[in-house]
Amino acid sequence: MENYWLFVFMSIMLIILPGPDTAIITRNTISKQRSAGMRTTFGTLTALLIHTLAAVFGLSALIVKSAFLFSVLKYVGAVYLIYLGCKSIMFITKKQPQKTEEAPHRSKYEHVSNFRQGFLTNLLNPKVAVFFLTFLPQFAGKGPNAFIEFLSLGLTYTVLTLIWFIFYIYLINYISDFMKKPSTIKTVEGFTGGILILFGIKLAFENN
Repeated sequence: MENYWLFVFMSIMLIILPGPDTAIITRNTISKQRSAGMRTTFGTLTALLIHTLAAVFGLSALIVKSAFLFSVLKYVGAVYLIYLGCKSIMFITKKQPQKTEEAPHRSKYEHVSNFRQGFLTNLLNPKVAVFFLTFLPQFAGKGPNAFIEFLSLGLTYTVLTLIWFIFYIYLINYISDFMKKPSTIKTVEGFTGGILILFGIKLAFENN
């Protein structure tokens, strides 16, 4: 494997750059709780593993080469980001629901919802597929072990993403006394909603 530690360094620099994944993890961690942020993170990581396998088996290359498939994935991803953004902004106008006997059922639904948001936000972003096809091959060899090396790089990137988001979530939780205030939560919801909508619009109008 060529320049592995350079790959690790560059991956860390790329991972800490804010994007749709960071936005949705921030929103769920602050407006709900640390566990919600972790479930969103695991959804993101699951999508990254799928992107890794898709790149290894050539499915990502098929999507990138097909203008139709790329456009479909791009627009579906854009619509989903805009939907999440609008949902966040609508939260500002709603009152917090009173606790009822149905709370456990809502909690179970939210667990799935947090995971799904992280999963779909990452999976439906065609830029991630392009990234795996253009960035990882620069550090993998071309010999008989190329398959294993490519897979190892993808897993390394996923693990680094996990480490960063765990640190990030705990950092937010550390300053939770301020971040958990209702006024702060509403501000974060509104700001994050606007960011997600902008990410969605940017993705929709980006050239293939």
